[in-house]
Amino acid sequence: MARVFVALSGGVDSSVAAALLQEAGHEVVGAHLLCWDECEQKAERLDALRVAVKLGIPFLTFDFRAQYKERIFDPAIREYARGQTPNPDVLCNREIKFGVFLETALRHGADYIATGHYARSRPNNGEIQLLEGTDKTKDQSYFLWMLRRYQLTRSLFPLGDFAKSEVREIARRLELPTAEKKDSQGLCFVGKINFAYFLRAFLPRQEGPVLLADGRVVGRHDGVAFYTIGQRHGLGIGGGTPYYVAEKDVERNILLVGKGANDPVLFRRSILVDHLNWISDFRQGPCQVRIRHRQATVPALVTAEGRRARVCFDVPQRGVAPGQSAVFYDGEVVLGGGIIL
Repeated sequence: MARVFVALSGGVDSSVAAALLQEAGHEVVGAHLLCWDECEQKAERLDALRVAVKLGIPFLTFDFRAQYKERIFDPAIREYARGQTPNPDVLCNREIKFGVFLETALRHGADYIATGHYARSRPNNGEIQLLEGTDKTKDQSYFLWMLRRYQLTRSLFPLGDFAKSEVREIARRLELPTAEKKDSQGLCFVGKINFAYFLRAFLPRQEGPVLLADGRVVGRHDGVAFYTIGQRHGLGIGGGTPYYVAEKDVERNILLVGKGANDPVLFRRSILVDHLNWISDFRQGPCQVRIRHRQATVPALVTAEGRRARVCFDVPQRGVAPGQSAVFYDGEVVLGGGIIL
């Protein structure tokens, strides 16, 4: 059996992941990753420690705050300032959980690391495949497209074949301290926050006009960086038909909105994708694409354009946000992904 370092976040998912690996006979080590303010994460670390004590496994804490700030947080703030809508969780998985944590665990004698992600991996003709989790309502494969094949070969996803309800039942059966703990949401390692207000602590206000596609001014904004594509609430445009953010023009400091959910300005027939990472041998052709977490995949044609790819949707898609991830699938198999330009 293998020596596995499990990233214990203090939640029920990682707790059950550790328990399942222990039941399978592996030598399990619990590891809590400190990436944000130590005081704010104190309760999460304590819950992770309680789980380790309950399971009778060693418990380690790794301080990755410097790496998190340099590789995840600071780049995300810069991207928001450019008018992009980055997904820090995607980068966090590659650089922190399956990056420095994997490297550190291997130096400490681990054979593998494991997390509580709802995803699966399997060997295929000498390569490794990444697949959606069986529980489609909890599937997290969208956040893992940046992983390299080597990272996948050293990683285990014990929850991939389980439904969330089954995970809860396992936690109750084993009387884990986190069995009834609510799921955490929000920015990776930071937690649940109002991101618009959070950004205002790091970026300056820059007031400008809110326009319709025909050039009519319908309001004022306090900085395009504080809004997201598809956003409806918090625009300060009251009454009647709702407005949705369609585009953010940083150079002209303009927020373009659509009037009503079916305004053509909200839809895109094709997108250009950069920073590609391929887990499979796929490079172009028909596939399914997901442009946001928990959205159903949609059919599209991918065409290589040098180091980029053009994605043409069979049906125009609404709310496509530059900076977010486009992830390509063949059924349940993750082919790869890229960043939307």
